[in-house]
Amino acid sequence: MWTFYFERLIVSLPSFLNGIWVTVQISGLSLIGGTLMGLVTGILRTRDVKVLRGLITIYVDVVRGTPYLIQIFIFFFILPEWGLPLEAFGAAVASLTLYAGAHICEIVAGGIESVPRGQWEAARASGFNWLQQMRLVILPQALGSILPPLVGQYVLLIKNSSIVSVIGLMDVTRVGWLTVQRVPEGLMVFGLVGILYFCVCYPLIQLSRWFERRLTIRDTTL
Repeated sequence: MWTFYFERLIVSLPSFLNGIWVTVQISGLSLIGGTLMGLVTGILRTRDVKVLRGLITIYVDVVRGTPYLIQIFIFFFILPEWGLPLEAFGAAVASLTLYAGAHICEIVAGGIESVPRGQWEAARASGFNWLQQMRLVILPQALGSILPPLVGQYVLLIKNSSIVSVIGLMDVTRVGWLTVQRVPEGLMVFGLVGILYFCVCYPLIQLSRWFERRLTIRDTTL
């Protein structure tokens, strides 16, 4: 019986590969958008502007304090009622970008705030304006603290992208749900889904570990 189901699963393999390609596209676009959003909001959050810090804090707290499932429902079901129709792919990318941006904002702000205040004062004493202080002095030092958790966040985002299947997007998770109706061996079907996710995430896991080792070596040599 297992051989019979395995053969039927092999026939469905092209659908799984198409599904993982959709997952990679959604995740890749969201990672780019979320990184840019998180970088900008994270940097601005460290500025001593009360209103700006307050608005960014509200954005981060709302996104982090609500389930991603609710957020994607708002993008896919509620925004069209307000005159902003989005296809499933666009709703998935937009909601994941917003979600990633909030988490990356926290990582970036934390990395910047980990740089000793003396470095700010030294850069200011050198005659640098705020932008030069950030670009030439603070960000290069903060990157060591930002990169390991940032790559870890990428892995979480790719795994969380499986939720987009609830709005009918044919990502690899939804392909699995549809396939298990024809190949009623859940362990075999979702084992394959898990393997495909692992193949995408594992290089990033290794990259995160590499950054952590580099950071540990740098700290021990200082």
